[in-house]
Amino acid sequence: MSRPAGSNEFFGPIGRLRKDVALKRPVPVNTPRLDRGNERKYLLECLDTGWISSEGPFVDRFEQAMAQRVGRVHGIAVSNGTAALEVALAALRIGPGDEVILPSFTIISCAAAVIRQGAKPVVVDCRPDTWNMDVDQIRERINSRTKALMPVHIYGLPVDMDALMDLARQHDLWVVEDAAQAHGLTWRGKPCGGFGHLATFSFYPNKLVTTGEGGMVVTDDPDLDRRCRSLRNLCFKPEDRFVHDELGWNYRLTNMQAALGLAQVEQWEACVARKREMGRAYSRLLDGLDLFQRPPDRIDGADNLYWVYGLVIAKDHPLTAREAMARLAEEKIGTRPFFMPMHQQPVLRKRGLFADERLPVSEWLWEKGFYIPSGLGLDDASQHQVVKTLWRLFGNDR
Repeated sequence: MSRPAGSNEFFGPIGRLRKDVALKRPVPVNTPRLDRGNERKYLLECLDTGWISSEGPFVDRFEQAMAQRVGRVHGIAVSNGTAALEVALAALRIGPGDEVILPSFTIISCAAAVIRQGAKPVVVDCRPDTWNMDVDQIRERINSRTKALMPVHIYGLPVDMDALMDLARQHDLWVVEDAAQAHGLTWRGKPCGGFGHLATFSFYPNKLVTTGEGGMVVTDDPDLDRRCRSLRNLCFKPEDRFVHDELGWNYRLTNMQAALGLAQVEQWEACVARKREMGRAYSRLLDGLDLFQRPPDRIDGADNLYWVYGLVIAKDHPLTAREAMARLAEEKIGTRPFFMPMHQQPVLRKRGLFADERLPVSEWLWEKGFYIPSGLGLDDASQHQVVKTLWRLFGNDR
C-alpha cells in the first residue's frame, strides 16, 4: 500500500487523521497518566496519616497487588529497576568468577548489575523480528562458570521463555527475568515476570505502572524473598537491628510511591488495552511507509503489548536513526534511540569486556532504530500529528 496521491488523510482504528491538528504542536515521547484512578486519594491518605516513609501500609499492599498480577507469591518493592536487578543477583550470591548470559541489546543496568557483583556479563545477539535475545545462541555461551541467565523482554514482545527455561533446567542455572518493560505482557498465556527464579520490574514514568522512580523483585521462593528483603534494607538483623553480618543497600520504596503504584495496578487491564490500541493504530496508519520496519502485532506465543512503538530503518538505506530523529525533533516530535549494545559500550570495553565481539542484529538496531511517542498520555490528536509528520518527512524515501 502506498500513500494516496494528493491526500493527507489515512484511516485506522482511531478514526480519520485530522486536517485541523495544529502544526508543530510538541508531542513528547512519553507522558504518564496519573488522573484516572485513586492516585490523588491514596497520596492524600499518606499525607493525612503521616505515613510517608518505607514503613507505611501502602508498601505491603503494592507488593501484594503487583505479585498477584504476575502470578507470584512474593513481591519486594525497591527504589528502582536497577536496584531490583542488583538485589536479585546478590540474593543468588552471584559473585567473582561467575558469568551471567544476557542480551547485548538492552539497557546498561543489566550488565552493570552483573559487574557490581564481581561477575562477568556474557552477551548474545537478538532476533531481527522481535528484537529479543536469540535463545538459540545461549547454548554455545554456557560453560562451567555460567551461573545465571538474564532474559530481558524488549519493547513489548517477550523472550521465548519455554526454550530459555528448558536450557536453565538442563544446565542447573538460575534465571533472573528482567520484565521492566513487560507489565501486562504474557508468553503463551503466562504473565512475563512469572518465569524466573527471580524477576524484576521497573516503575519509571514511561512504564505501564509507575511510581515515578521504583522497582520490584518477585519470586515464589520464601528464602529468596527473605534474602531480598534483607538486602534492600541494609541487612538489618531482625533480632539485633544495628548488627550486620552482610552488606546490603538502602533500596527501600516509600509509602507515597507505593500508594501511586497501587493506584496504577488497579488500572492494569485498561492500560494494557490502551497500549495495544495505540500500537495497532500506528501499524495501520503507517502501513505502506516502507522505509521503516514496524513491530509485529503478534508472534507465536504472544500478542504485542506495544510498550513503545519502535521503527527500524532498512539496512541498505543511508538514513540513520539519529538523522531521522533530528528531522522529527525539528517538527517537535519526541523520539528516543534504541539501546546501544552492551558489547559496544565504551565503559565496558574499557574494562576489557567484549573484545572483537560482533553482533550484527544488535548493531543494526542501534544504528537504525528509534521509537516514537507511545506513552499512556498520548491522545488521538497527537498520535495523528506524529503519523502525518512521519508520512510528510519520509513518505517518499525508499
